[in-house]
Amino acid sequence: MDPRIARTRHSLQRALFDLLGTRDLEDVTIADIVEHAGVNRSSFYQHYSDKDTLLADAIDSALAGDGAALPPLMELIETDAIAAIVAYLGHFEGNIDVYARVFGPHGSLVAVARLQQHVQGLAREGIESSRTQVFDGMPIDVAAAGIAGSVVAVVGAWIAMEPRPGLDVAAAWIWRVLLGPGAEQGGADPGCGSA
Repeated sequence: MDPRIARTRHSLQRALFDLLGTRDLEDVTIADIVEHAGVNRSSFYQHYSDKDTLLADAIDSALAGDGAALPPLMELIETDAIAAIVAYLGHFEGNIDVYARVFGPHGSLVAVARLQQHVQGLAREGIESSRTQVFDGMPIDVAAAGIAGSVVAVVGAWIAMEPRPGLDVAAAWIWRVLLGPGAEQGGADPGCGSA
């Protein structure tokens, strides 16, 4: 990608992410974004058709910038799962005002769907590589979508809680959702990996 294009996109992404720290998405205008980014309005439309897609890209960029991507499901199982999930959730906690708005009643279905899409890809990869029989008779994409929807819903519910439980608690909830029913009867220990 041309460095100028990358810089402009990053500026727009950072601007919207910053603005969401203090305002709902519906209250942020394109004019606000371009002013904060230091670019002109036509630059916005050269790169984005709407604020929701910009927000989804901004979240991707922020997660990557913080090194907060969830590892593939099989890596979670083979390592200290809680620590990996805590690192992921730490990004959300560090930007809680933004994510309270993203997941809130005036948030962005597009951005939440993008988060779910990422988790779904990890879940699909994990199901395929594990060769588990738990989902026999069910399309892998359906099982992965169920897992992803559950994980993202837990993140959204945790963000909305007042008072908000700690990262370890939320990570343990996500781990339980990932393991599913029967986790207490011989499920993988979230901290027993080989690492």
